[in-house]
Amino acid sequence: MRQRIHFALGSRVTNNVLRSGMVNGSERVDTNWAILFVCWLLVTGASLGSLFFSEVMELPPCTLCWYQRIFMFPLPFVLFMGLFPFDAKAIRYALPLAIAGWAIAAYHLLLHIGIIPESVSPCSQGVSCKTKYLDILGFLSIPLLSLLAFSTAITLLLILRKKLSR
Repeated sequence: MRQRIHFALGSRVTNNVLRSGMVNGSERVDTNWAILFVCWLLVTGASLGSLFFSEVMELPPCTLCWYQRIFMFPLPFVLFMGLFPFDAKAIRYALPLAIAGWAIAAYHLLLHIGIIPESVSPCSQGVSCKTKYLDILGFLSIPLLSLLAFSTAITLLLILRKKLSR
């Protein structure tokens, strides 16, 4: 069957159809697109959550929170552009942003829980980076939520990159 389709339509059209999930006239969910979509949902939710904390709950962000936002806020736009139509190049642009944000979030969490002394904190003016605004279930803080969001986004992007490199 594939040879007949290949002969009739040409290799480029056939490869695009088979890659998109069309097999023997039936459609299946494209898992690559689904992974990118879940990643987009995650970073969009994290960005909106960050805005909710600062604008609705009126919790002023510290310097490290601002740095993390610099790397989180572009991710919904970058990943959305990779969704319609699916473009694997979005991984190339999103992964460095997520890794840089993860590094800042990890530093912020270590500072927040006291492993790194406050004397090496970039939060010299305004809100302290060690201020505990939120404590969900006794251990979920804003820096930990940020680290979890970046970690999950990186994991999904790496899974997708590995699937596409096969």
